[in-house]
Amino acid sequence: MRTMNPTTIKEFFQLLPGQLDADAAEDLDAVYQFDLSGEQGGQYILTIRERACQVAEGMHADPHVVFSMAGEDCIKILKGQLSGTAVAMSGRLKISGDIGLAMQLKALFPTVR
Repeated sequence: MRTMNPTTIKEFFQLLPGQLDADAAEDLDAVYQFDLSGEQGGQYILTIRERACQVAEGMHADPHVVFSMAGEDCIKILKGQLSGTAVAMSGRLKISGDIGLAMQLKALFPTVR
């Protein structure tokens, strides 16, 4: 697996499916919604089903988990430059829906740094 070094959030999401740990996702059927604001903003739907990951732009009608934050924070968290927990505690990251699934996300993409 190659390391990712995306420069935009859109590029990050385009590269993400290739980073999924299929074994970790074995029994998972989940829809993650990213609602990102600011310069790197956008809406992205991450669907994990049958050990595969699909990404689409837009808003899902009924996601399991929604992450709302600035796009810049999202890139930093995903690159490991910022702690997701710290951003959530500061109120800059809002998570709604299934918190268990939210916590599981990092384990699904162990190579994402």
